Amino acid sequence: MKAILDVVLIALNLYWWVIIIQAVLSWLIAFNVVNYRNQIVAQIDTTLRALTEPVLAPIRRRMPNLGAIDISPIVLLLGIILIQQIIIRYIYPNVF
Repeated sequence: MKAILDVVLIALNLYWWVIIIQAVLSWLIAFNVVNYRNQIVAQIDTTLRALTEPVLAPIRRRMPNLGAIDISPIVLLLGIILIQQIIIRYIYPNVF
């Protein structure tokens, strides 16, 4: 059981980094630091959006409209921290 929990924690940690990288890349594209017409940048952005949009879209629908500011990645990151802490503090110590 501890091995399964370790895999879940590693997957949550990897998804954490995917969200961070996707947010930074979207800022770089928005401020024209990287060119979206570059095929590699477009492919990376498409892949990252495919990984994050299914989770971020329901959060965006439930949140109030803040204009140009999108804080749904922050809400998702806080949710990941919450899940990790619940696993580490309550579930992991009770597994024999």
